[in-house]
Amino acid sequence: MKKTVVELFAGVGGFRCGLNNVELKNDKVIENGDWKFVWANQWEPATKTQEAFDCYVKRFGDKDASNVDIFEVDKKKIPNHTLLVGGFPCQDYSVAQTLSNSKGIEGKKGVLWWAINDILKIKKPPFVLLENVDRLLISPAKQRGRDFGIILRSFLDNGYAVQWRVINAGEYGLPQKRRRVFIFAYHKSTNYYKQLSKSNPKDIIFKEGMFVKQFPIKNKEFEFNTSNISKDSFDNLIDVSNKFKTQFYNSGVMMNGKVYTSKVISDCNEIFPLKEIIQHEEVDQKFFLSDEAYKKFKYLKGNKKIPRVKPNGEEYFYTEGAMPCPDNLESPARTMLTSEGGISRTTHIVEDYKTKRIRLLTPIECERINCFPDNWTNTGMTDKKRNFMMGNALVVGIIKKIGIELDEIIKKED
Repeated sequence: MKKTVVELFAGVGGFRCGLNNVELKNDKVIENGDWKFVWANQWEPATKTQEAFDCYVKRFGDKDASNVDIFEVDKKKIPNHTLLVGGFPCQDYSVAQTLSNSKGIEGKKGVLWWAINDILKIKKPPFVLLENVDRLLISPAKQRGRDFGIILRSFLDNGYAVQWRVINAGEYGLPQKRRRVFIFAYHKSTNYYKQLSKSNPKDIIFKEGMFVKQFPIKNKEFEFNTSNISKDSFDNLIDVSNKFKTQFYNSGVMMNGKVYTSKVISDCNEIFPLKEIIQHEEVDQKFFLSDEAYKKFKYLKGNKKIPRVKPNGEEYFYTEGAMPCPDNLESPARTMLTSEGGISRTTHIVEDYKTKRIRLLTPIECERINCFPDNWTNTGMTDKKRNFMMGNALVVGIIKKIGIELDEIIKKED
């Protein structure tokens, strides 16, 4: 089976960097893996400038890169591929009956999951790897688990089984405490599907599945739950959208509509301290904090109990716990947000290696926190935008580890 990939919502190329163990030497990209990326799409509707796409093209070329709204793309013209990858937004996935066609089903307009679903219907790639925030498993608040249930049913209707795991990169020897859910789907036509269809779901989670070898877990099930998303329980996606709710835990399997989900805990003692990514060379003075700015950070990151009043006149206390200030260099970085570098509670501030003064992270350090090559986003963007890109990106080291397992799975397909 050819190792071909289509990358959706490509950003600055995190999936490609991970699967192909990419390096950047003298501004030249070296792809050490043998995954062939046959098409990528990156479109940011909220801005005129397309800096993420420009970065992707600068690094990988524009031959197979698309910069148009994915809903405008003719899905039939997307090249055939073995693996579909993408980090898609967590949105409201509710569906409804179309007015013009009583048998038709439509999703909320602009929700990017439905673009993925269209590709599954038309191209039916053997394997799919997606990334999202972990709250996907519990949204929306009024109908817990509905959105992920819709996604699982969509996969089922298109002929797939699914495994998922919430992975905190910082718990597996990577530089950032970033928790994301990874969703791996495999079509019923694959040898992998046929092999795992003979296994019980608990064994897939704890022994045989795609995630457990690279991301070991304690051999103990802390909680579990079962449900059914098939036509035996729900007629169609509208039925799922209106009625389905359940407790999804941080790992699970869906096979033939039967869902098994389990709460698991990491079993890895490897820590990547923040001090390992700190630049040792001299850093530009613009990153250093004035005494006044440092005082602001100390306040923002400090313990607080502030009296406030609700709109109805009721008084209450707004509280926040203290955070390390500056950040602890002996532990992984906290989750990096798109606001990194601004004067906010969530921005990292560190002791400089050479001067011992307190400063912000540099864009290179932000790239290292996500395991990108140094200067990956140094393509004409401002420092603020480079930080924004890393706040949006996935941890490349996670994809490297997943790629090891995907290699083994693909080998057995031939």
